[in-house]
Amino acid sequence: MYRLTTIIAFFCILLVSGQQASNSDSTLIELNEVVLSAKVIFGSKFVAKNRTGSSYYVSPEEIKKFNYTDVNRVLRAVPGVNIYEEDGFGLRPNISLRGTSPERSSKITLMEDGVLIAPAPYSAPSAYYFPTIARMQAVEILKGSSQVQFGPYTTGGAINMISTEIPDNFGIFLNSSYGSFDTGRVHAQLGDSYKNFGYSIEYLNYNSNGFKNLRNDDNTGFDKNDLVAKFKLNTNAEAKLGQEFELKFQYSDETSHETYLGLTQEDFNANPFDRYAGSQNDEMNAEHFQVMGTYALKFNNQFRITTTGYYNDFSRNWYKVDYVTIDGEREGIGTIFNDPNTYEPYLDLVKGSSNSGTNDFLNSRNNNRDYLSTGVQTKLDYHWSGANTYHDLEIGLRYHYDEEDRFQWIDDYAMVNGNMELVNAGIPGTNANRISSAKAFASYAMYKLKINNLTLTPGLRYENISLERLNYGTDDVQRAGTDISERRNNVDVFIPGIGFNYNFNDLSVFGGIHKGFSPPSNQPGEDPEESVNYELGTRFSFLGISGEIVGFYNDYSNLLGSDLAATGGTGSLDQFNAGEVNVQGVELLLNYNILENNPNFQLPLTFGYTFTDTEFMNDFGSNNDIWGEVSSGDELPYISKHQFNTSLSLEHDRFEINLSGRYNGAFRTLAGSGPIPANEKVGSNFIMDFGGRYKFNDHIALTANMINLLDEKYAVSRVPAGLRPGHPFGIYAGIELRY
Repeated sequence: MYRLTTIIAFFCILLVSGQQASNSDSTLIELNEVVLSAKVIFGSKFVAKNRTGSSYYVSPEEIKKFNYTDVNRVLRAVPGVNIYEEDGFGLRPNISLRGTSPERSSKITLMEDGVLIAPAPYSAPSAYYFPTIARMQAVEILKGSSQVQFGPYTTGGAINMISTEIPDNFGIFLNSSYGSFDTGRVHAQLGDSYKNFGYSIEYLNYNSNGFKNLRNDDNTGFDKNDLVAKFKLNTNAEAKLGQEFELKFQYSDETSHETYLGLTQEDFNANPFDRYAGSQNDEMNAEHFQVMGTYALKFNNQFRITTTGYYNDFSRNWYKVDYVTIDGEREGIGTIFNDPNTYEPYLDLVKGSSNSGTNDFLNSRNNNRDYLSTGVQTKLDYHWSGANTYHDLEIGLRYHYDEEDRFQWIDDYAMVNGNMELVNAGIPGTNANRISSAKAFASYAMYKLKINNLTLTPGLRYENISLERLNYGTDDVQRAGTDISERRNNVDVFIPGIGFNYNFNDLSVFGGIHKGFSPPSNQPGEDPEESVNYELGTRFSFLGISGEIVGFYNDYSNLLGSDLAATGGTGSLDQFNAGEVNVQGVELLLNYNILENNPNFQLPLTFGYTFTDTEFMNDFGSNNDIWGEVSSGDELPYISKHQFNTSLSLEHDRFEINLSGRYNGAFRTLAGSGPIPANEKVGSNFIMDFGGRYKFNDHIALTANMINLLDEKYAVSRVPAGLRPGHPFGIYAGIELRY
């Protein structure tokens, strides 16, 4: 708590100095009254900078700078975001906001166009599906107080990805690139708007042969397709009752030759881009389908109601080696890689350096799951003005249903001279055969009151959640119900929060307090994750420098851990109570244009820094080695204490050159304190990227980007099983056409 006191004292000093600062900078911080679309949290960088809570808006211009297709690289520039990578391309990110558990981004509220987008947000939120960032127009990140509007995960914050909008005028767009590892991308859009009708058709293909190496030179890359269609009908602008209806269809598929098998430390040091022979058949196949309809009623300039119905269907089968059997004794790959010396015969079979005996097998699981997420949500916004005051009342309602259907089986392979040969084909449903589901009613009310330079935003959220699991058992693959078992858990919770913002000339002070909440699993009697979260910050603009600094403190009364295969567990998704935890830190963002007064060139410089300090306040044991044996004073795993990002751009009407560097501090993979043991450590790294663009005219531009400019060889994680490398040096060039 003494660190938070220091932070508050620093803000007080900064506040005084800010009031004394020069007023020559014309950029003032004002809270203009803006009615937001139901699809967005902010809708612009201006609004994001003026909320009564910490927030960040990644604009279309920022996304274009480096032509990124990896969401990890897009989010690295945002203070307070902590990420550990997995595959090097951002197919399945692991994102944390302010110290929440990053595994599969399952502890933050993920949305696309204002709608929950995780496969099953309540019953199975792990992000095995993540929207392709290359087709997004903007990304919004909300942290801190006053986030009662978005749930169910309210501790760290929410991320909303805004898909490409229907253009105001006729337009054709094509962006195509090709480069290292036979990596290609084709992104095209066609759209137009008329007086009462608009449409957009968009297609994206992103593929690569991958940068990892199998002994038989098999493909280790992926192939993803995205198709999005939007259609809009609206009344005339002068209509007494304004109405608009937009229908969105989205379909995507993915085939990726990804594996849970990493490398031992010795093999990683020798060649971090090798893959073991035991991963040669590993493959993810997935399909995602969304239909979304949004109906908006604008009664007048003060009152608006927007209703959205949504249906998301996601199916995937990640076929991968999960176990190894030697002489009839089966061990999980996480256990084997955590102790490679003890399990050396198992590891030799995975590597393909030994042949299978009579009872030796590589056990590949058909990790087959179907997900459904559907619901309807309504947002009412009413605002009015008084003498020196502005009022805005926002009320939201949502009914939601989701489910995860597991129907899995295991195939047994023999290893023969480095090749896997099928020995026993499993029977579907004999490994896992169950359905987990959730029904949830959520509502919130948030009131915004602005009196001169002071803005207050009190709010209250309510969640009523019913979670259920039907386990048909591995002996009832027909699901006749002969051996069914059921379990249920119910949650009823109020989530309050309040934020404030006060404006001075070139400086504002903001802060707040809110309740953090994450739903439990369907285990009867399991408590939800709860915390009380505080933040205090300032946004400033003087002497040509603009930015913000924020201190946060999250006080968990009950942290929940999850048994995920992705972090070395069994994959049951069962959660367990981890007790009291404190997470605190500082976020800093600075912007400065070195050539601000130059009429021909701009040279903006940006620097962001995040300090995150975590501490368990009690002892407990993790049965599935998710965190290991925990003692009071230990740090949370997977969270870097220090990270920073800096970027420098040279901008001209005809061209731009962008350079970014990011430092990610070392983190531990099991809870602990003091120096990180070598076998539990993922080391720090500093990665530089380059992006460039040259415009021939308004219709044609050439693009280029380089990933990992210094070709640093670095590890990104030790989970699910063994060390995994980051993306090596890669160079890509393309062309962009607009009409």
